Amino acid sequence: MLSATASQSANLARLRDDFEFFAKTCLRIRTKSGKVVPLALNRAQRHLHEQLEKQRRETGRVRAIVLKGRQMGASTYIEGRFYWRLWGGRGLRAFILTHEQAATDNLFSMAKRYHENVPELLRHPTQSANAKELAFAGRDCSYSVATAGTKEVGRSATMQLFHGSEVAFWPNAEDHVGGLEQALADAPGTERILESTANGIGNAFQRRYAAAQRGSSDRAIFMPWFWGEDYTLACPDGWDPPKEWGDYAERNNLTWDQLYWAFVKNRDMASATGQSEDEPCWKFKQEYPSNAEEAFQTAGNSFIPSDKVAAARAALVLPHGPLIIGVDPARGGGDKTGIVDRRGRRIGSVVSETWDIADTMIIAGKVAQLIRLHKPAAVNVDVGGLGAGVYDRLAEMGFHQVNPVNFGSSPLGIGPTGDELYENRRAEMWDVMRDWFNDPAGVQIPDDDGFHGDMTSPVWGKGMTRHKSNNELVIEPKDSIRHRLGFSPDLGDAAALTFAIPIAAYTDEDEDRAQSRASNSAGY
Repeated sequence: MLSATASQSANLARLRDDFEFFAKTCLRIRTKSGKVVPLALNRAQRHLHEQLEKQRRETGRVRAIVLKGRQMGASTYIEGRFYWRLWGGRGLRAFILTHEQAATDNLFSMAKRYHENVPELLRHPTQSANAKELAFAGRDCSYSVATAGTKEVGRSATMQLFHGSEVAFWPNAEDHVGGLEQALADAPGTERILESTANGIGNAFQRRYAAAQRGSSDRAIFMPWFWGEDYTLACPDGWDPPKEWGDYAERNNLTWDQLYWAFVKNRDMASATGQSEDEPCWKFKQEYPSNAEEAFQTAGNSFIPSDKVAAARAALVLPHGPLIIGVDPARGGGDKTGIVDRRGRRIGSVVSETWDIADTMIIAGKVAQLIRLHKPAAVNVDVGGLGAGVYDRLAEMGFHQVNPVNFGSSPLGIGPTGDELYENRRAEMWDVMRDWFNDPAGVQIPDDDGFHGDMTSPVWGKGMTRHKSNNELVIEPKDSIRHRLGFSPDLGDAAALTFAIPIAAYTDEDEDRAQSRASNSAGY
């Protein structure tokens, strides 16, 4: 039972107010060698603590999003911080959500270890302690954990402290983050900390980090891999690093032992991904970033290479030729209606957006407005799921340039391979779009992280994008992408639809006639 004499008051006050002192005095961690030792903050943890405490002093609360390399000690610090807040407070509920069950078990074991190793005179008695919750008797404080999965997890009760661990890897991430923010009390002293290593562009974690960089209420905190105290390896005498690695060391002010560790770690990763070891490979930069720009790159095995997409975001191409609009109506289960236009070598000059609408009549009405306004030569609508109703309504309205496209139907034979070696129409359209990015004259797409993420969301791999035994190309299904990344590539599929049907080169007169037909069919 915690009690204090007058002579102990100053010490107890320091324990409540000084986390580093509390950590060294009360908290114990298990090292990689298996020893149980006091928690002494490393460089990355100290930086994280300083940033959070600064925000708490300035705003009265903590709202932070933390981008880090692997195994930097962020979760160890955050669990210790929350235990400290519960130990010194009353009426607080801490909730931790992780990306997988093993991580959930590990973080809860950490919390129990903290509690069990607090000096007896300072340890609060527990009201309950089970596999997922630790509650302190008489203080109305509790600590619980869960694994991201169903959309409703964690929404049932109000919390004051929330830690989202490895958010970039959550299924249903957007729903989880949005729902849990509603469950977090909007009051002084509350804390929400989202942390993760990177997992590509366009997911909920990356978008929120980018928003924080632009000045949202979240504080963006980055911790480079070389702050990790374990990331060194004795450099052999006479080792001469490749030039790219020498430049990398100079940019990041690395010691030779840090550089050699990075070189060896990258060599193993590059070998596994078939890349050169002479420079940092995409996987090393993603998992051990030296800056946020390195971290947020889509996996190097994306079907449409991320560097091609990045180049198209920075390009400037004048739209020319027939205007084609792709419409990928929502199918439910996290999908939104994606709508994108293409005009020659430019995508998104007119429209590139998603609509969270389930009513097919409303979707059809909004598409009709775009047709009347922009007079496209063709509007290609995926007729799977809700799309059939959208197409039928547009056809009924007299828009003859609207074409039904079924993602699951047989390919047309228009792909760059010159044959029909595609599992279905969707695979063929994505392959045509992939080839479009290789246009030597350059192409342009919207300079938008979400669009970038959609373009690079299908990846090569078992059960994903692959070639079957008969050499047919299979594009990773939407459900697989949503489960892996937490979002559906609605804009990617809409853009692919602009390649669904070959359209012969138009002269200006042809385009004028097409626009005239569009005006007439719209009742003008």
